[in-house]
Amino acid sequence: MSIASAEARKQLDRIVALGYPDVADMSADDFRALANPLINALEHCDLGKDILLVPTRELVSPESLIARTSINRMAGFTTMPPRDIASFLPQDGFEPPEGPFYLVVEPHTGTCYINREPDVARKLIDADDRLPLTLEEGLAIATQHPDWLEVKNGFNLLGSRSTDGRVPSIWMSQNAPRLGAVWPNSRHTWLGNAYCVARRGVSLFR
Repeated sequence: MSIASAEARKQLDRIVALGYPDVADMSADDFRALANPLINALEHCDLGKDILLVPTRELVSPESLIARTSINRMAGFTTMPPRDIASFLPQDGFEPPEGPFYLVVEPHTGTCYINREPDVARKLIDADDRLPLTLEEGLAIATQHPDWLEVKNGFNLLGSRSTDGRVPSIWMSQNAPRLGAVWPNSRHTWLGNAYCVARRGVSLFR
């Protein structure tokens, strides 16, 4: 078993334990089976441990996932209605690879872009040849690495945007992860702008 496949399987175990199969309306075995082609493909690559397993919204809707995050037994929450959350869609160029699961390579909460307006941070991320994370990817960070919210910072997810121009954000509030949104010209001293270096679907390993 490669380092990457072991890490992906560990992350799969976590989301299964958190009830993702129930959200997808399928058994745990069927849910795992959907991830197996991608995990098996990782046996033949050297991506290492710095990866993030992300289910697409066709498999699990993002509005159902924030409550499955937690820090010190404090469940994540949002004050946005489900329809509002569902309106945050990946922007052109940041759509997920095909398949029910894919990988984000070298995810980061974007501390180097902290205290920057989203529109300004987006230009800086582009200039650094990085990719802004989407809503689904940010939820995956909060699920797999809740400690990042405690020891690093909250973060904007510039790869997604609502029709009214807002971008989704995740930060600590009331000692728990909170999903919210900010306007593209607003600046918040505690929010980074999360990014990765690549997205990989199972077809990209063939």
